[in-house]
Amino acid sequence: MSRIIAGIVGGNPLVSVPGNATRPTTDRVKEALFSRLEALDAIDDARVLDLYAGSGSLGIESASRGARSSELVEFDARASEVCQRNADMANQVLGRRTAMVHRSKVESFLERAADDVLWDLVFLDPPYPLDEASLKAVLTKLAFHLDEGAVVVVERSSRSPEPDWPDTLERFADKKYGETKLWFAEPV
Repeated sequence: MSRIIAGIVGGNPLVSVPGNATRPTTDRVKEALFSRLEALDAIDDARVLDLYAGSGSLGIESASRGARSSELVEFDARASEVCQRNADMANQVLGRRTAMVHRSKVESFLERAADDVLWDLVFLDPPYPLDEASLKAVLTKLAFHLDEGAVVVVERSSRSPEPDWPDTLERFADKKYGETKLWFAEPV
């Protein structure tokens, strides 16, 4: 069972998505990831976008740790339902509506986003079958909605190649945690 690790909602369990179609970020990886993001001062008052959100774990962890808003985008009906339950729990504990769920395909969500909508911190944990060209297309659309100094985190299998970054994004770090690899990028 996954949980919120720290912040106002810290210690609360998260509902998991039934089945094996999603792979939740382990608590070990989440702790290391958020430690890094806090060192970068990337969370406090951030506008967060969690793409391919699954249970919403990363976006909700951000809300718990002081993000201004956290938008969770998930297309799968069961995962979106779980995401909403977890967001409702976090919003209740926080006493305000910080986490919002959008049942949508990631590409459609980014295409519909208004030109002036910008995010400071973005998580992408796409399904393993998503090919590299599709991931690059998402990263290209996303780049138009990143504020100055934004941080983008891509989580993939450690056997996956490094994302093919569009010219508008540049990797500044990566880290492997067993079967998981994280890549960190920023707008150029």
